[in-house]
Amino acid sequence: MNFHRDAMKHCEKLHGTMSGMNLPNHRQDSMQYCKCNAHTLAVKVMATLAALCLVFLLGTRAAWASVPTGTPTFSNPLNITNPYHPFQPGGVKIFQGSDGKTKLVGIHQYLAETRAFSWNGTTVNCRVLRELAFEDGQLVEVSDNYFAQADDGTVYYFGEVVDNYQDGVVANHDGSWLVGGPTLPSDPPSTANDNNPTVFMPANPEAGDVFKPEDLPPVVDETATVVRVGVKIKVAAGSYEDTIAIQETSALEPGTTTKWYAPGVGVVMEKAKKEQLNLISSTLVSP
Repeated sequence: MNFHRDAMKHCEKLHGTMSGMNLPNHRQDSMQYCKCNAHTLAVKVMATLAALCLVFLLGTRAAWASVPTGTPTFSNPLNITNPYHPFQPGGVKIFQGSDGKTKLVGIHQYLAETRAFSWNGTTVNCRVLRELAFEDGQLVEVSDNYFAQADDGTVYYFGEVVDNYQDGVVANHDGSWLVGGPTLPSDPPSTANDNNPTVFMPANPEAGDVFKPEDLPPVVDETATVVRVGVKIKVAAGSYEDTIAIQETSALEPGTTTKWYAPGVGVVMEKAKKEQLNLISSTLVSP
């Protein structure tokens, strides 16, 4: 649309109407006035359209915002169908990589057992993801992580119990935290108590989303930012479309870690400064 041309036509028509009236003869001044007003009108119209477009885009982005802020409702928490953090009982994923010259292996076991948490006056049942980490063939960490899916599709984190190994024996439980603190005889007494679960994976993650899967300093702290969406990733386990990249930072230690999550599988690759882990085998597959 040519708003400047239409405005000029409007002014010329107006001038033609005025020429039939008994008015002083100021044709040149009138046309200059119309041209000035035409330009001003065009500028105002374009500015208005630009402002409307900006409002529309900002309003649309706000509607897309996928990180919930209210109190979640858990009607069927064990049915974890979030595409970027699915849970299939009995599933296994195996990772392989390195940290400098150290060879790394990671195993994720999707356990059939569950655990109940008392929260906000209700009981929330959680799935258990067991993660094992090996360095140069030696077991260094075993952690049980507890997840539940809210009614809106967001996966919430209810904490983890960590066993850190040295020379084949448990050395400490650093990094352990649970909603409600230690409640089972098997929970380490040093386990930190958090009042509320945290967002682990939004239902519909978008670039720019920021959330905190761990927010209990000085025990644990992690800020997650969705930095890319729609990424194609190829690892030994296969090629994955439409992955999202999430960058993790912590106030407790320097550096960043980026993890790529694939639909139907979850995390498939992890990179830090000198560290990388790639998925080499998975019973969880993309749809």
